[in-house]
Amino acid sequence: MAESALVAMSGGVDSSVAALLLKEQGVRVVGMTLKTWGEEMCETIPKRQTCCSVRDIEDARAVAARLEIPFYVVEAAEIFQQKIITPFVQGYAEGRTPNPCVTCNREIKLGILLERARALGIEKVATGHYARVGWSEAHKRYQIRQGADSDKDQSYVLSQVTQDQLARLLLPVGELTKAEVRRRAVAAGLPVAEKAESQELCFIPDGETQKFLRGRRPEGFTPGPVVLRDGTLLGRHAGVAAYTVGQRRGLGLAHPEPLYVLELDAAGNRVVVGTQQELSSTGFLAEAVHWVGIPAPKEPIRAEVKIRYKSLRRPAELIPDPAGVRVRFDEPVADGIAPGQAAVFYRGDLLLGGGWIARFG
Repeated sequence: MAESALVAMSGGVDSSVAALLLKEQGVRVVGMTLKTWGEEMCETIPKRQTCCSVRDIEDARAVAARLEIPFYVVEAAEIFQQKIITPFVQGYAEGRTPNPCVTCNREIKLGILLERARALGIEKVATGHYARVGWSEAHKRYQIRQGADSDKDQSYVLSQVTQDQLARLLLPVGELTKAEVRRRAVAAGLPVAEKAESQELCFIPDGETQKFLRGRRPEGFTPGPVVLRDGTLLGRHAGVAAYTVGQRRGLGLAHPEPLYVLELDAAGNRVVVGTQQELSSTGFLAEAVHWVGIPAPKEPIRAEVKIRYKSLRRPAELIPDPAGVRVRFDEPVADGIAPGQAAVFYRGDLLLGGGWIARFG
């Protein structure tokens, strides 16, 4: 058992119960919240929405007071802007669909927390993720497994976490269901026991991604042509940043068959559309692949692959490639394989690794 742990407290029930469980185990717990937005940003968010720099901080502080543990707030707005916001906005402008949470867990949450923990002489860091971490003697490495609550499993967003980070990471709620977490929070009298879950990105709490992007990269919303694969002009689009591969709604096109976004050509400022059959793909190239549960394979292996956080896992062959990994699905996938999204590989409940969808092929 760890003697001390720095808990990333988001102000939600999951991280609050993570702190509670560790304290009950006799661990010396310190709470910490990363303030990723300046006050000027919070002033633009409707009062009914959660703001990670105001309300959530106060909720986390109230939980820490209830648990009688030390609590700190760390300013992280500058690095969050540099490593998360700027690439997110740039990605949409270039026709990709970024997933900032995967990068944030590695670079911001665990990156900053581990630095602070070292400075404070604290052994471990903990989060409220629904996943499990443990040592594999067979593979001589730390592994991540799916959380006990498969409906809330968050192993996907931990797919880029390093071995050094995993060696010091605790995931106290990974063995619990969401209902059990709620019950523990109620029993302990935590003030966030009934707090609603956030369903949006922490920096876009109102869910209005296009509004957020327009204010930071208006050139990504320059109108242009909507065309079929053969170049046939069908209409005009509102800017490539307003779309994602696989999108069907909001195209405003009259056509005998339902049409989907097949490609976002940022350089040519074109949105390419086609039928669901054209959208279907048997594979893609994943770049910057990071192996977690196993060493990087030198030969093709079998796995199940998720192409989005909420997508189904699909059986596939993973083929090592000089540029990363080529994924070949057993059956065509018509969900819209979007460049910029994280592709995560599993074998049963074991997270093998993951990379970034680069292109079809």
